[in-house]
Amino acid sequence: MAILKLKPACKDYLWGGRRLVEEFGIESDKKILAEAWMLSCHPDGASTLENGESLTDYIKRHGSEILGANCKNFSDFPLLIKFIDAMENLSVQVHPPDDYALTHEKQLGKNEMWYILDAEENSLLYCGFKKKISREEFIARIKNNSLVEVLNAIPARRGDVIFIPAGTIHAVGKGVLLAEIQQNSNVSYRIFDYGRGRPLQIEKALDVTNLNPSTLRGENYPHLAACDYFIVDKLNLDGKILSEVQGVVYEKTFLSVLILGGEGKISCSDEEFFYRKGDSFFLTAGAGDWKICGSCDALLTAVPNHE
Repeated sequence: MAILKLKPACKDYLWGGRRLVEEFGIESDKKILAEAWMLSCHPDGASTLENGESLTDYIKRHGSEILGANCKNFSDFPLLIKFIDAMENLSVQVHPPDDYALTHEKQLGKNEMWYILDAEENSLLYCGFKKKISREEFIARIKNNSLVEVLNAIPARRGDVIFIPAGTIHAVGKGVLLAEIQQNSNVSYRIFDYGRGRPLQIEKALDVTNLNPSTLRGENYPHLAACDYFIVDKLNLDGKILSEVQGVVYEKTFLSVLILGGEGKISCSDEEFFYRKGDSFFLTAGAGDWKICGSCDALLTAVPNHE
């Protein structure tokens, strides 16, 4: 198969809501749907094909060639793509870099980006510190619950793109709906959790947190975002002036297509699917010509060339 339609792994973390079910049509029997892992081969939750087979098992059956040559330096599937519905504040946390995560967690660290789908008025995102702080101040503010006061607060607005390098303290505020593209990792060190009683990982967070002020990365023209792990582009078809786009999936990398809105048809080689808001498609490396028709907002994600 050149194009796979995926079903997500669903997570019912306590801060989540119901928007992914009610507005995006994600099928879940959970009362809360905090995250939908739309493209995942992670052991904590793999995406599945429509026949019930996991994407992980499909790749094992068909070989790493369907991921493309750009993935050859990764020991595991490189990406994890999610929808996140924050009905309440997420914890203040930090992700480790690869070397620390491999040593302490036996998996990769996490660099990630957020694409803001929607946000309530006055919703905030936190990314890094306002100013450089010392380790001593960091510890003191954790103890006296004043850490949020020194974080860089950003008003959340639809269409914003925020890149979160490993080691950057961050949090998603209540009322934010977003898509997240990240490394294939489920390692987070929770620093502050608004008194909800969940375990914290303070010592590990102290080891990896960058205490310098945050420098937010802007758009990586011509891409929405680009780093060593992923390249993300935004597709918009209004269904009138522009109602069709074509491209090619070469042997270098697979292509992920995450549908944020609209409806129409997606095709690759001789295969065709109808799409709607909330769908996720995986186009295998070397699949050839693809086409999307209709009205469509989508994120297109691929793995960059490291040569």
